[in-house]
Amino acid sequence: MIRQRILVVGAGFAGATYARNLAEAGHSVTVLDKREHVGGNAYDFVDRSGTRIHRYGPHLFHTNNEEVVRWLGRWGDWVRYDHRVQALLPSGLTAPLPINRRTLEIVFGVELPDAEAAQALLARVSDRIEHPAHAADYLNSQIGKELTNLFFRPYTKKMWALDLEELDAGVVKRLPLRFDDEDRYFPDDRFQLMPRHGYTAIFERIFDHPNIEVELGRAFSRGVERDYDAAFLSVPIDEYYSECFGPLPYRSIRFEHVTKAKQPGMSWTVTNYTDSSRWTRETAWHLLPHHDNGLTSGPHTREEPCDYKDNDFERYYPVRTSDGRFQKIYEQYAKLAEETPQITFIGRCGLYQYLDMHQVINQSLLGVRRWLAKYG
Repeated sequence: MIRQRILVVGAGFAGATYARNLAEAGHSVTVLDKREHVGGNAYDFVDRSGTRIHRYGPHLFHTNNEEVVRWLGRWGDWVRYDHRVQALLPSGLTAPLPINRRTLEIVFGVELPDAEAAQALLARVSDRIEHPAHAADYLNSQIGKELTNLFFRPYTKKMWALDLEELDAGVVKRLPLRFDDEDRYFPDDRFQLMPRHGYTAIFERIFDHPNIEVELGRAFSRGVERDYDAAFLSVPIDEYYSECFGPLPYRSIRFEHVTKAKQPGMSWTVTNYTDSSRWTRETAWHLLPHHDNGLTSGPHTREEPCDYKDNDFERYYPVRTSDGRFQKIYEQYAKLAEETPQITFIGRCGLYQYLDMHQVINQSLLGVRRWLAKYG
C-alpha cells in the first residue's frame, strides 16, 4: 500500500473519526483547526469553580447504533445519563418536554388517569392535516394550536428567526410525543451516555497516534489542500467556493454564564424558555454526571440564538425552510464538489445538515471505509 499524505480540517467528531481511521490504515494525517483546542463544539473544560462546562452548549450522546458506541468505547469510559428537560410556562410552573401526560395535565388543568385519556385529549385539540406543508402544520396535526403556540411558536422565532410556517417540518419531527409519564428526552435510544472524564479527554486519545499531527490555532485557507493526496474538509462548503451560488444561512448561539444556588430535588438539567425573551434554554451543569463541583452553588448557562454573522461567523445550525430554497443552493455546491474527487466535505458545515454526534460519527465511519476501499 502506498502511504498517502492526507489533510483533515476540523478537530471535531467528523475530523477525529476520519483522522484516526486513516492513521490506523497507515496514512499520514495532518489535522488543522482554527480553534486553540480539539473537540470542535463538543469541547469541555473544568472552570474555576470546579464544574465541568461544555463551552458550546450541552452535548448529550444518545443512539441505537452499537457500532458507534463500540468505537467511542475505545477512547474512554462512558456512564449512563438520562436527559430530562422542563419547559418554563408563563404561569411560572414547569412542565415536562417533550409533551407527555403530565404536561397535558399542567397546561389544561385537568386530570388524565392514563395514556388513553391523554391520547383522547390530544385527538380533540389537534387538527387533521394529512400532508403537513411546514412545521406549523405538523405540530398542529399532532398537538393542536394551543400547545403549538405555547411550546414552539415563540421558541422557534427565537431559535430560527423564522415563523413555524416558514420552517421545514423535519426540524420538529425529531421531537417525540408521549401519552404516558415518560419524561426522558431520548426514551427510545438504548444508549444514553456521557464521557466520565469529559469529551476533551476522548478527543485527546483519538488524536494520540504517531501518524497524526494536530495543528491548533491554524485556520484553513483554500489551496493548502493541493499539498496533499486527499483532503477531508469540515468547513462551510459555500465559503470554500466563495459563495458563488449565494451564502448558506446558519443560526449561532451566544452564551451567558451565571452562578446560581443548587435547587434540592431538581431532576432536569435543561430548562426551555417558552416566552418571547432572548433566551431559549438554560443548562444546570452540576446535574450532568461527573460535572458537579460539590458546592452549594454552581454555574448555569443561558443560550441566546443569533445569526452566525453576528457571532464571529460561528456556525451551529443549518437553516431548513419549508420551501427548501437553501437546500437547493447546497445541492449546487455539492455538484460542484464532485468535480474535485480528492476533496471530501464532511460534518455539519461541509454537508449542510443538522446532525447529532452519533450521526456524524456513523457517517464518518462509513465514509472513511468507502474511501479506504477505493484508494487505501
